[in-house]
Formats: sequence, C-alpha cells, structure tokens
Amino acid sequence: MAITIDQQALLKLLQLTSPALPVGAFSYSEGIETLVVQGQLTTRDALSHWLRQELRYGSVRLDVAIAARAHRHHHTPDQIRYWNQWLTASRDTAELRQQNWQMGRALVRLSESLHPELTPVLTACGTPCNFAVVFGVLAAHWQIDSHTMALGYLQSWAANLIGAAVKLVPLGQTDGQSCLLTLIPELTTAAESMVALEDDELFVSGWGSAIASMHHETLYTRLFRS
Repeated sequence: MAITIDQQALLKLLQLTSPALPVGAFSYSEGIETLVVQGQLTTRDALSHWLRQELRYGSVRLDVAIAARAHRHHHTPDQIRYWNQWLTASRDTAELRQQNWQMGRALVRLSESLHPELTPVLTACGTPCNFAVVFGVLAAHWQIDSHTMALGYLQSWAANLIGAAVKLVPLGQTDGQSCLLTLIPELTTAAESMVALEDDELFVSGWGSAIASMHHETLYTRLFRS
C-alpha cells in the first residue's frame, strides 16, 4: 500500500509519537523487565523475536484496532465510551490496565489544554480513558488518516520497548536501532491488518506477556512501572 501524508499531518504525527510527548511512555516495559530478570530475554535477536510475536498475537493489536475505532467515531461519544470500556475489560493484568489509564490521563490533559473543543468527547469517554482511545481521537482531530496513525502508534510502541531493553539487557544503542530498523516490514504489515480488524476478530493470544506482567509487580527491584 502506498502511503501519502501531507506535511502538516506528518509534523503532527511526529509530535504525537515523539518521546517528548508528556505521557510517561518511557517508564513502562510491558513485562520485558521480568523476562530480562528471568534470563529469557538477553540478546537483540531474542528482543526482536519477542516484539514480532507481540505484533502478531499481543495486546498491541487491540490497542491499534480500538484507536482506529476511536478515530472513526471521534464525533460519536457513545461509541467512544463503548470502545473505551471494552478496551479496559480486555486488559490481562492490573499493571497493563494502569499503564493504559495513566498514559491516557496524561494525554487527555494535554489534548484538552491544546484543544478545549475536544473536552466534550473526551469527557464522554469516561474516567479513566485508555491511551489508545485518546490517541485515536486526537489523531482524527489532527487529520491524520487511520493507517498512518496506526504506523505511528506501532513505531512509537516498538521504540519505547526497545529503549527499555537497551537499558535492561543491556543492549548497545546500535543494536537497538538495528532491531527497530529490521521491524519495519512487520510494523507496516501489522498496521494495515490491525486497522482492518472486524469486531469478531478482536482477540489476542498474548499469554506470555500477560504472565510476565503478572510477575513484574513481585520483582525484588524494578526500574520500570510494568
């Protein structure tokens, strides 16, 4: 699929997916910290394999699919509320749920400060509002198309987790960048498929990451919040 995006939408996408976006994404590892401590993730290849499996079977599939629905229904408060509640119910662990809520809360505050006109729809979303839902609403408001939004979401997700692994394993910065670069074909394919998911295709099989997340809160020491 050819990707086209105008310059203003591109700049807004870069802002929305920037590490400087004040939502605290850098403080979460989504179970990677557990896997490193347990000795199951100790190399660049292991990290790359883990991320590929998450793209195919993990909860990020639901995040992007629901962000796409929030994007599509950003003028329909009832739909926004429904899919926000649905996404909350789908979370496997308390830490992952809190991550989505805390990042969502931060993005809601930012969105309402930048665009007060979004307050009614974000209020209708309910409290707490998941990050993916706010992401989709703001992307729609900024006229970023849903496929490009999905690409940005996934690239930001992968970059954050690779950044966590660089610190935890540890990996060199070059290894981290090499891992991100080799993921590009999977990110592109995943973005297209996730946006196109039908309602009866909204399921995951991320039991490995769920177990890692469950164990994370009992680790003796932790650098990350999930």
